[in-house]
Amino acid sequence: MDVYEEIVKLRREGRRGAVATIVSVQGSVPSFRTAKMLVRDDGSICGTIGGGCVEGEVWQVAKEVMEQEKPRTLKFNLNHDPKLDTGLVCGGNLEVFIEPVLPLALLYLFGAGHVAQNIYKIANIAGFQACVIDDRASYASRERFPEAHEVIAEDFDKVTARLTPSSTSYIVIVTRGHKDDMRLLRWAVQTDARYVGMIGSKRKVIAIHKGLREEGLAESLFERVYAPIGLDIGALTPEEIGVAVCAEMISVRRRSERKLPHMSWFLREQDRENDSSLVTLEEENL
Repeated sequence: MDVYEEIVKLRREGRRGAVATIVSVQGSVPSFRTAKMLVRDDGSICGTIGGGCVEGEVWQVAKEVMEQEKPRTLKFNLNHDPKLDTGLVCGGNLEVFIEPVLPLALLYLFGAGHVAQNIYKIANIAGFQACVIDDRASYASRERFPEAHEVIAEDFDKVTARLTPSSTSYIVIVTRGHKDDMRLLRWAVQTDARYVGMIGSKRKVIAIHKGLREEGLAESLFERVYAPIGLDIGALTPEEIGVAVCAEMISVRRRSERKLPHMSWFLREQDRENDSSLVTLEEENL
């Protein structure tokens, strides 16, 4: 089996993996520089980097890499590490780079107006596959979104009824109306999507949240919601808003650990609650 073909196949199937590549070799080692091994999400492998304990340790770390979605580099000294002794006449050093193989990031973009056009353009450059959805055929068209993965001109409810977003999907709601935004958010928070963003003022967001909570939706469902959508970079024009939204999606995709200036009322409420809990804890310890 060809490792590269298996990587393509894995991504098309929406699965995860990790590729281990020997990037540096010194002395005698049981393989060669550029040797590759693919570890799939079910633990199966394709290719080899020499077998033995080295390959076993790389396999274990590869599972962590695909889970954390961040690359790692491992260094092995076959001269001095007893646990790497395979009984073979090997006595060199090797360095292995392990990088994650992730499914294609699919963006469900609800709304096809000016803001949506700019989100789509930047998201496309950033590696997201955009599926643009609007109930107006004059807006949701190939002329306006020529490079979109899919363009759907149909009633929102009919479309969402047949969609099943996964944990690698992103949902952005930028429709032209409050009611459409509300019913789409109602659906979105009950999916497995990694990211759910909705455009709108703080007042609108609070009103929609209140309405959905009154319908019985659990508060925990809103923990992944970014609304108002985008990073707080002072964006005003549709082009600038597109940058702010895509930057936020990238931060979620890359699991950024930095504290970023999100516009989201939900995240700011969570921060305030965490700060209040911290103050209470500190007061109790006085």
